[in-house]
Amino acid sequence: MKRRNGRLNDDDLALWQRVTERTEKLDLKSLFVPEIDALMPAPPALRKSKSVLLGKPNLKPKKPTHSLMPSLPDQVNRAPVQMDQKAFGKLKRGKLKPEGRIDLHGMTLDRAHPALSGFILSAHKSGKRLVLVITGKGKQRDEGGPIPVRHGVLRHQVPQWLSMQPLSSVVLQVSQAHLSHGGGGAYYVYLRRHR
Repeated sequence: MKRRNGRLNDDDLALWQRVTERTEKLDLKSLFVPEIDALMPAPPALRKSKSVLLGKPNLKPKKPTHSLMPSLPDQVNRAPVQMDQKAFGKLKRGKLKPEGRIDLHGMTLDRAHPALSGFILSAHKSGKRLVLVITGKGKQRDEGGPIPVRHGVLRHQVPQWLSMQPLSSVVLQVSQAHLSHGGGGAYYVYLRRHR
C-alpha cells in the first residue's frame, strides 16, 4: 500500500463532506452521566455534632429502617435458655450424647411431620432427655422464578413444629446441633422430664 502525502483526493474529500453534513454534535456532559447517580437522591445534610466540631468522627451506627426476618439459626440461638445453663453449655459444645435420633432426609413435609411427632412423643414417654433431629441443610436450587425459594424446607419447618402443640408441652429446648452431630443440618431437642 502506497502512503499518501496526507492530502485527500477529490473523491475522499466529497465523501468526508457528506458524512460531516449528516452528523450531529454530541453533548459530552449528558453522554457520560451515570444513570445511577441521576436516580439517587441528594445526600442529606449532615448535622454537625459536638464530636465532629472537635475533629472526632461520629461513630454511632444507625438503626436499620427495614425489618427483615432473622435467619433460622439466629432465631433458634436467640430463644431464651429454658434448661440448666451448665447442661446447655455442654450441649452447645457437643459434649452431651443424644439418646435417640431421627433422620428426616428426603422426606416430604407430609411424611416428616407425623414421623417427628411420633418420635418426640415416644422418646419423651420412654424417659429420654436429649434427642437429635436430622433435617439436612437442603438443596441449593433456584428455578429462576420471580419469587425466591427458601432452601432447606424441613430445616425451617422443624423448629416451628416443635413449638406447636402437642410437641411444645414435652420440648424444653431446641438448639442447633454441634458440628460433630450435623451442625446446621440437625437440631438438639432437649425434652422435659417425664412425670
